[in-house]
Amino acid sequence: AERGLRNYWGYSPYAFYSPQPAYSSRPERGLHAIEFKTMVRELHNAGIGVIMDVVFNHTAEGGAGGPRISFKGLANEIFYHLDAKDRRNYRDYTGCGNTVNCNHPWVTNFIIRCLEFWVEDMHVDGFRFDLASIFARGEDGEPMANPPLPWLIEFSRTLRDIPLIAEAWDAAGLYQVGAFPGIRWTEWNGRYRDVMRRFVRGDPGLISEAATCLAGSSDLYASQGRLPGNSINFITCHDGFTLYDLVGYDHKHNEANGEDNRDGSDLNFSWNCGSEGPTHDSTILRLRRQQVKNFLALLFLSRGVPMLLSGDEVLRTQFGNNNAWCQDNEISWFDWRLLEENRDIFRFTREMIALRQRHPSLTQNKFYTGQIIAGRGLPDIVWHGVRLHEPLWNDPTARFLACTIAGLTADEEDLQVMLNMGETPLPAPLPMIPGRAWQRAVDTARNGTEDIIPRVKQKRWQSPVYPVQPRSVVVMEARPAAA
Repeated sequence: AERGLRNYWGYSPYAFYSPQPAYSSRPERGLHAIEFKTMVRELHNAGIGVIMDVVFNHTAEGGAGGPRISFKGLANEIFYHLDAKDRRNYRDYTGCGNTVNCNHPWVTNFIIRCLEFWVEDMHVDGFRFDLASIFARGEDGEPMANPPLPWLIEFSRTLRDIPLIAEAWDAAGLYQVGAFPGIRWTEWNGRYRDVMRRFVRGDPGLISEAATCLAGSSDLYASQGRLPGNSINFITCHDGFTLYDLVGYDHKHNEANGEDNRDGSDLNFSWNCGSEGPTHDSTILRLRRQQVKNFLALLFLSRGVPMLLSGDEVLRTQFGNNNAWCQDNEISWFDWRLLEENRDIFRFTREMIALRQRHPSLTQNKFYTGQIIAGRGLPDIVWHGVRLHEPLWNDPTARFLACTIAGLTADEEDLQVMLNMGETPLPAPLPMIPGRAWQRAVDTARNGTEDIIPRVKQKRWQSPVYPVQPRSVVVMEARPAAA
């Protein structure tokens, strides 16, 4: 407050049935609920669904020194986790001073009824749950094998068909990615984020982990009967660096937050490409854009559900701040001039989405098996290294991975994906597929409109080898040779 800062993000609720008035065009007139429903209706008319980020793990009342707004006065010992030895103190598994006692029957009922209200009355299409592992803690604060709340959310008739997305960890160390309670829940895949960040940064020996992430994270989900669609794949989110800051900073720069740079995560797996922050070095700037395209390409080539942080498609920066919750200023605002300034990245993002959409082999909600696809005579996936059929799984220095992904039908092009995160170019052989010819679709090392080529403008690649440049992603499409 002394710095003129405020809680710009929210994330500190106390009236769970009310939209944030500050989002209203005229908050003084109390129209925020009407405007919210109007917004949802218009987004639906445009073919856009609304998934609302909700916080049921803590409230704005904080700990013992926090304000008394509602729940502390009405049902303090029911609604919050209190210290068994001194019930004046609040257990804090959220980092926000208090923790909602989600699996008390009264609180469970309160949360479910509230979610049903947002679906039935406000017409939202789904929810993302902040620090959702709080839902797995019993009244003693310990993790439960079968906590009631996640299961009862699934069982609600109102909520049974909507997306449920869990941030499957909390601030006290409970980490449940791949093991969040329930059947239908999807999860923010924090492991995908970390592996892909390290792989693109150039860390060696991550070939097998990167392949598993690219293929839908079967190591996390297959043993429980879950599918790639249970994984929300992401590189960046509102917590942490933007994508452009991920390739522009080795360290967080949160000094403006007033906590002497102690806040925010120190474990970012970022790389500044040779210089910290803003630079006029054209070589570094070009490499940063190439790294951004590498991340975008991997995200949209991976099985699972891709999630893109708003602004990453136009290189939005927070100037190295990875915890901008209190910055209601240029650090957090969306500068629409970036759309023109970085139109090349916007175009690349748009074309990667189009490539993904025209390939059912990338979006199929099944894990790859390596088995032959009926009617194609090809395995659904074949892994390679610098030589065909010889992936470098056990090489601790390897930074090259390739795979051939077969189209599910004769009408779908096969894909050759080649990932070179090393510092030297590599000549990668292309497999022979009878009756089909390779055409270059993506090469993140190329400039201008050559970095990604729409299908109608692609040209046949004549050589049996493709030179994959350092720190680049290449995608070839194989279509019938006559085409």
